[in-house]
Amino acid sequence: MIQEKEYKSRRNTLAKKLSKNSITVLYSAEEKTRSNDTQYPYRQDSNFYYLTGFKENNSALVIIKKKNKYKSILFVQEKDKELELWTGKRLGKKDAKKRFDVDKVYISKKINKKIRKFLTDKKSLYYDFKSTTKSVEKLIKLSNKISNKKDISPEVEIMRLIKSSSEINLIQKAINITKEAHHYAMSKEKLGKREYELQADIEYVFKKNGAYSDAYTSIVACANSANTLHYISNNQLMKNNELILIDAGCEYDYYASDITRTIPVNGKFTSAQAQIYQLVLDTQLKIIDMIKPNVMRTSLQDKTEFLLTEGLVKLGILKGNVKKLIKNKKHKSYYPHGIGHWMGLDVHDNAPYTYKNKKEIPLKQGMVLTIEPGLYLNKNDKNIPKKYRGIGIRIEDDILITKDGYKNLSKDIVKNISDIESLMG
Repeated sequence: MIQEKEYKSRRNTLAKKLSKNSITVLYSAEEKTRSNDTQYPYRQDSNFYYLTGFKENNSALVIIKKKNKYKSILFVQEKDKELELWTGKRLGKKDAKKRFDVDKVYISKKINKKIRKFLTDKKSLYYDFKSTTKSVEKLIKLSNKISNKKDISPEVEIMRLIKSSSEINLIQKAINITKEAHHYAMSKEKLGKREYELQADIEYVFKKNGAYSDAYTSIVACANSANTLHYISNNQLMKNNELILIDAGCEYDYYASDITRTIPVNGKFTSAQAQIYQLVLDTQLKIIDMIKPNVMRTSLQDKTEFLLTEGLVKLGILKGNVKKLIKNKKHKSYYPHGIGHWMGLDVHDNAPYTYKNKKEIPLKQGMVLTIEPGLYLNKNDKNIPKKYRGIGIRIEDDILITKDGYKNLSKDIVKNISDIESLMG
């Protein structure tokens, strides 16, 4: 759990970046309609949550800065017994003031009136340019006399790059639950069942352990379905001598995990499957061992592409000089995506990869990223030797950058061929 003093510290850090005589407004996420009068489960806006730890909708954070001093104001829904009967308890103004270390708390219905007052004599307005909510539309109208409008998102998102110890603990908790889910999936009988049955087993473990949300829609892709990178139909039969690519991770108290393992339906890799799998695994292990502060993510990408292409040439799937093949992007048919991405409050954490001057941000202590090489050999590709067609493999782990190197947060989720076969056996 993250303590209130950490949220306040984040607001302090953000306030130092703001220009003098400015106002910053961040709104909570809006509820999203699923159909007619039913809603999707509510999930708070990540930037808003990062600065407040508040999970209710119809709320807002306002930061007012004058010279070198600032004050923070939280808007929350008022208590309403009738509505709470339908939608659940609200914290309310009184309890919000006790819980959150802010200067003022107001009820949400006063927000436009208060903001109109706050905007008087302000020279700058910060808000989320990407937001298309009704609240932001109203804010833009209220602030029509302020010409200096700035996007607050990049300032928050670069802060989110470096995880605190509290955040790392929550990510590790999510990964530990995901480990149990993947191992449970490996141990289950799969032959003749459908992919969604295995998905249900995985997500049962998530919820059983208090991870009520998936970090993303689970991918359970058998055989050639694994060659569709974002396959989520999860409705095919799992057959003998086929592989299953499982890309599934839970979210624990808003922090994500993102793990992929590829396993055989019957518990034993065929010779061809093992060759491709070992190439992907060897590549992943070499890339992870490169990780330390000041390494560039693009260098990890370049090395991954070289190692996979070199391996494809040795297996006869590609023919020619490795460097020329990469230059002509011949490997992209089989490895089209990046080596990994930032992870935290979002599974694809909305944090930058470059500074404002477009220079790449190097790896730094406290960052968390995924490392996920893969090979995708479509069954209809006649350029591939027949024995390899229809094989799709990805192996993904979540890596923390440490002072001198890295820590693989998901190292205990089995991935060696012998360990997978032993667990499945």
